[in-house]
Amino acid sequence: MLSQKSLRAKFALQLASASTMLIVIFSVMLYHYIKITIFENIVQSLTIEAKNISAKPEIINLEYKDSKSFDLIKIVPNDDNLTRAEFVSTKDDNATYLTLYYPYKNDLLVLTKNTSEYSSIVDQILVDILIINATAIFLILFYALFLSRMLLAPLRSFCLKLGELNERFLQEVETDELPVEFKPLGDGVNRLIGRILTFVQYQKELFIGAAHELKTPLAVMKTKNEVTLIKERDSQKYIEALKNNNEAINQMNKMISSILEIGRQEGAQFEQPVMTDIIAYINEIGNNFLILAKGDDRNIKINLRPHSLKIMIQPTLFLHVLQNFVQNAIKFSPKEATIEINSTLINGEFIVRVIDEGIGIDESKDLFAPFKRYGNSSGAGLGLFLAKGAAQALGGNIELRNRTDRSGTIATFILPIRNNKYKKR
Repeated sequence: MLSQKSLRAKFALQLASASTMLIVIFSVMLYHYIKITIFENIVQSLTIEAKNISAKPEIINLEYKDSKSFDLIKIVPNDDNLTRAEFVSTKDDNATYLTLYYPYKNDLLVLTKNTSEYSSIVDQILVDILIINATAIFLILFYALFLSRMLLAPLRSFCLKLGELNERFLQEVETDELPVEFKPLGDGVNRLIGRILTFVQYQKELFIGAAHELKTPLAVMKTKNEVTLIKERDSQKYIEALKNNNEAINQMNKMISSILEIGRQEGAQFEQPVMTDIIAYINEIGNNFLILAKGDDRNIKINLRPHSLKIMIQPTLFLHVLQNFVQNAIKFSPKEATIEINSTLINGEFIVRVIDEGIGIDESKDLFAPFKRYGNSSGAGLGLFLAKGAAQALGGNIELRNRTDRSGTIATFILPIRNNKYKKR
């Protein structure tokens, strides 16, 4: 039995209901057309006969039954003063009659015809139509169930393919064999699978990198401790060994804090978007970094366009992106350098750039891989990895490229807002 929530049941029911309604309407129209046509012929024959009889001048008094065409023809007084012909249908002893009252001089010419045979024909036609309709409705219901099953077969096959996927076996679904109507669904599932594969790959890289980054300082600590314990040493050597261990522990703490930051960022992805004046928010973030930049002898210049732009956004994720851009710009720029934060709105895309005067980047390397450090920078090497994850969660993308006018890097965050509810001023 089909469930009430079944798409197949709804489709079959709607198709059967619509087809049944059309059949009923057509049958009613056909029945009435046949009935009217049959009795219209009788009416015409009565009218023609009345005209022919009334045209004969020798008619004085007339009354007889069982003529070739009529059961009764007679002349009666026109007591009701009829001026035009009238038809009256009567029934007597399971027989039906149609009577014409035709004005003839000052009298009425009455013609009566037995229509029982015609009524039987009409009744039989009605029975035949009902039988045909019942058969047609049954066939339509059967065909609707068959058609719904056939139409949903690709979807059922698609669901079976999805059911075979698991965390150890993920691959894109073939969409070439899908009907055109189901291709958007297949493409959407493939995009989701692609994102899952990317996420799994990032997780693998993250776990491998974390294990490597934590294993290295532990191995160094173990080796130094073993060397220190080979023979007795003075207290200063032991103090140095402990200090080295503390430094290694501090580095591991930084690493663990960075890994925890990944968890916090994933939690931020579930933050509800809020209507935010993104220009005012960038100004606020930039002004907060002014103090940090001045403490490191750097300057920050803010140049934002448009003057106001309200969009639905997750502020915490946006902060991750812009904060990483500005922190890297301060870290890699020389003293007295100027760091510029600018924004623009072009063709439905909100673009934020952070431009520094640092040493630039090696564009041939994967700068967004986890635990990758460049130059003499300290840290866990997760900043850009986190920034890219936050940008993708917002539906945007980040790019890094070298400046062409001088040394330095341009970090760009591109956020499409075509489908976003925004207000520009």
